[in-house]
Amino acid sequence: MPPALPAIVLSTPTLPMAATFLASLNAPPAAAAAATGCGHAFSGSGSSRATPPPRAVTCQASRRSASLHLGIAAAAAVLLRQPDAARAAEDEPANNGWWLTEFPLPVPKILNKEINNPETGTRSFLKNGIFMADIGPSFAAHAYRLRSTAFDLLALEDLLGKEASNYVNKYLRLKSTFMYYDFDKLITAADDKPPFVDLANRLFDSFETLQQAVTAKDDTKIGERYAETKVILQELMAKMA
Repeated sequence: MPPALPAIVLSTPTLPMAATFLASLNAPPAAAAAATGCGHAFSGSGSSRATPPPRAVTCQASRRSASLHLGIAAAAAVLLRQPDAARAAEDEPANNGWWLTEFPLPVPKILNKEINNPETGTRSFLKNGIFMADIGPSFAAHAYRLRSTAFDLLALEDLLGKEASNYVNKYLRLKSTFMYYDFDKLITAADDKPPFVDLANRLFDSFETLQQAVTAKDDTKIGERYAETKVILQELMAKMA
């Protein structure tokens, strides 16, 4: 491959345009653009003194210009695609079976209000904005997830203490929220509802008192409240087996 002609410095005043043209043929596109931009550097006034062409500065500017053009083109492509994306979002259903597309995220509704605290009408540990996989209305499916969640909370005993109080509080709220909604679906599907309502209320009452102790960072009360909760969790695991 012949050497790139931009390396030849011409001092003859009659050849600057030809040299620039030949340089643009052998150089890559960016260099060709730079050579074209550098044409005025070769057009001398006929003096014997050769003026060194400012190739480095002009070429860098040309590269920056090319990069700027590429960036503008990419941004234009994104802007042109936005209407299509907006139309696709409008056509997509709010619940497509895989993810939720409506905002703000909907708060699940329960059918069995009797599992709420009778004084507040809700449960203090409930956490909004969490993802729960929809496992259907099956009694067996929710019984299995309740048992798995109870097992996770039984493993929480090793973390009780002031150093992990914030983590314990967040973990307790997350898992108890799962159990709250699972109990609602399980009670709805159960043939004999009262035993499960009683178990859920005793468990959720113990969760609320345990949460209060963890929030206060009182190690003595945390130990006592967790011991009560542990007994109910073990009962739940036996019942859901």
